[in-house]
Amino acid sequence: MTMGASQKSQSGEQLVQVEIYNQTYSIRSDGDNAYIQGLAEYVDKKMREILASLHIADELHSARSSHAQSDAQLASRSAECTELLDRVLKHKDVAPLELEIEQ
Repeated sequence: MTMGASQKSQSGEQLVQVEIYNQTYSIRSDGDNAYIQGLAEYVDKKMREILASLHIADELHSARSSHAQSDAQLASRSAECTELLDRVLKHKDVAPLELEIEQ
């Protein structure tokens, strides 16, 4: 964040320029410029933290989605293997050439 300039008007208010998340804002205040700058720095920091948090949440949801998809594929493949094993066990007395094993 860049410290901004200030200008004093006739009414005692000052125009303070602050930068929050790469945007410059002009704030009229009759308060302490350093205090206004400190507030702007705090807001800038919190906005960056929030955006970082959103990025982390996006990564988490993407990983969960990918994990769920992998689980579904594994469950499907496991069911196929179970079915194949059941067919093999039911036909264990049948000659190996008579089995229809799918690959």
